[in-house]
Amino acid sequence: MGDNLQETAQRFLKLSSRLRRLGSGNSASGPVSTSPSHLGLIEYVAKHPGCGIQKMAEALKLSKPTVSVSVRQLEKSELLARKPHPKDGRAVQLFLTKKGEDAHKSAQDFHCQKFRKLLSGLKAEERENLVSLLEKALNAAEEN
Repeated sequence: MGDNLQETAQRFLKLSSRLRRLGSGNSASGPVSTSPSHLGLIEYVAKHPGCGIQKMAEALKLSKPTVSVSVRQLEKSELLARKPHPKDGRAVQLFLTKKGEDAHKSAQDFHCQKFRKLLSGLKAEERENLVSLLEKALNAAEEN
């Protein structure tokens, strides 16, 4: 183990790839086939019901046209619904449909199962250390 940041970054990249494959073969969205990028939008709407496309694009650091296209696809798949904004006739609000809520819950369950499998080989203190260090690293990266 060295102090070389580049080497550590490469190791982390390999671990990240292994983490994505952990539990692969099981659908993260249950009976609904949804891409990881669409699951990101579904997750955002689940946490921010009634949000608009502009706010979602800003929060997810995506372009408004990219989000608009994805929202249309999710509407077509009956995972999202647009509703007129009650105070601004030009704006719309986004909500999960029942099918979207089910897809969100299924994805959450899948990811929790995946992380339980990952963490099961560690002692409680080791799990806490791992999560704390990852939070610290993410907080530092987000500040930059």
